[in-house]
Amino acid sequence: MTKEGRAEHATHRERAAEAACPPLEPAVRERLGTRSIVLVGLMGAGKSTVGRRLASRLDLPFKDADAEIEAAAGMSVADIFATHGEPYFREGERRVIGRLLQEGPIVLATGGGAFMNPETRAWIAEAGISIWLKAELEVLMRRVRKRANRPLLKNADPEGSMQRLMQSREPVYALADITIESRDTPHERVVDETLNTLHDWLALEGAAR
Repeated sequence: MTKEGRAEHATHRERAAEAACPPLEPAVRERLGTRSIVLVGLMGAGKSTVGRRLASRLDLPFKDADAEIEAAAGMSVADIFATHGEPYFREGERRVIGRLLQEGPIVLATGGGAFMNPETRAWIAEAGISIWLKAELEVLMRRVRKRANRPLLKNADPEGSMQRLMQSREPVYALADITIESRDTPHERVVDETLNTLHDWLALEGAAR
């Protein structure tokens, strides 16, 4: 077989494979209905980065809860913490996420503490599918050190603070519908894994009805 013939044959194989394995995005969109995809996890887990790419793949709006809070308050998250304290921020966060969930379907990246609120978890369970992006301490610290706007890590021992956050929050994150390992790998690979796992989760949910 000539070089041109082999190339044409390979193209036919690729087209056949694509026909046999149709893209997952349309099926996921259909099964989501009006529900949103809600990404939870610690700072540095990649919620915003993965969320934007996932939203693009699914042709859904992307919303970042922290950005929405900043827009509503007219100040940064760090300034809200410094001026009003964490309880004030958490109350605003709760209200903003409740509003965003009414706009579904969207892909929503939440702040690290949002899922700790029982009322917020209940709203997410009712109006969305929660996905925990789980990452190891070393991965989280490597990422958060690139930015200096993390109020909960502005102390003499940021790594110790992150460890304590992991200990207190991870048992709650584990309540999420889906868990995806977030690691130092190309973002699109994590998006692919998320999309495949979500597709399978929705298929099982549909079969159980």
